[in-house]
Order: sequence, then structure tokens, then C-alpha cells
Amino acid sequence: MKLGEKLRYLRLVEGTLRGLDRDMSQAEVSRAVRRELGDSISQAYLSQIESGRRPHLTNTSRMLLARFFKVHPGYLVDDPEGFHTELTSDVRTLEDKLDLWLIQGAERFRRTPEVSKALLAVAKHPDSPECLILLGEILETPHLAERLLQVLRPEKKESGAAAVARRAGRRKR
Repeated sequence: MKLGEKLRYLRLVEGTLRGLDRDMSQAEVSRAVRRELGDSISQAYLSQIESGRRPHLTNTSRMLLARFFKVHPGYLVDDPEGFHTELTSDVRTLEDKLDLWLIQGAERFRRTPEVSKALLAVAKHPDSPECLILLGEILETPHLAERLLQVLRPEKKESGAAAVARRAGRRKR
């Protein structure tokens, strides 16, 4: 994982931890660092790091961001080729690992806001494994997902797959 990806991920996690239901913006991080740590880091500098235009942090900036995000300063570097990127610990429960995996998935799907939001909602739920089990049951029950979507999100047009399934069901009668 590249340093820029790690910063984006940390902004997402920090925003979730602060109850924003989204990632903290670079400007919000900059303001929070100033307010909470009494030091400064510019939004432009964060942008350069995240975009890759500036491949490394200065030691001062690395220490500042490590304090702000509460990570080890060694985390704020590019990982070597082939490095295992998942953060795991024997102390963590399986549910914590699942929640972390869901948050990482939300980051990967940040360009699809509805998917990212759904993954974060499951991760934040007190019983995320049960949420996934429920989703599995819904999907295995014929036509239940389509019916629930019609009730819960009537503004959404029928998906292509649902329309094909509906038409196929009519032909059988």
C-alpha cells in the first residue's frame, strides 16, 4: 500500500470514529491537527502526499500525523513490494477483523458512494456478522431482495436483473 492510500484510509477511519459517516476531508484534518495538537500541516501538503506528487513525508510531518491518527510513525511510509497489507492481531476478535475488512472495502468502493456507505453501516453495527447472515438469507429467499428494494427505496428504478427475472416469471404462468 502506498503512503497516499494509507492517508486516505486513515481519513476514512478517523471520520467514521468521529461519527461523520464519511471520511474527514484534508482540510478538516488540517484544522483538527491545529486545534487538537497545536501544530500545523496544510491541506495542500496532504493533497500532494495523497496524489503521489510528493512521495515521502518529512520526519516532522510523519510524527505529527502519527500522533493525530494514533498510529506508529513507521506505518506512514510506502509498503515494500509484496508486503501483507492487512492489519491483524491475535488480540482482536473475529468481529473486529470483519469490521476492519468492511471499512477497507468501503475505502476501495469510495467512488461508489452507496456501496461504500452500506459497508460502513454494516461495520458500525454492533453485530456486523449477524447483518451479513441476514443479507445472505434475504438473497437466498426468492424475490425478497427485489420486494424489499421496492418498499424501502421506491425512487430507485427496477434493476435490469430484476426486470429480466420479473419478465421470466410472467412467461412461466
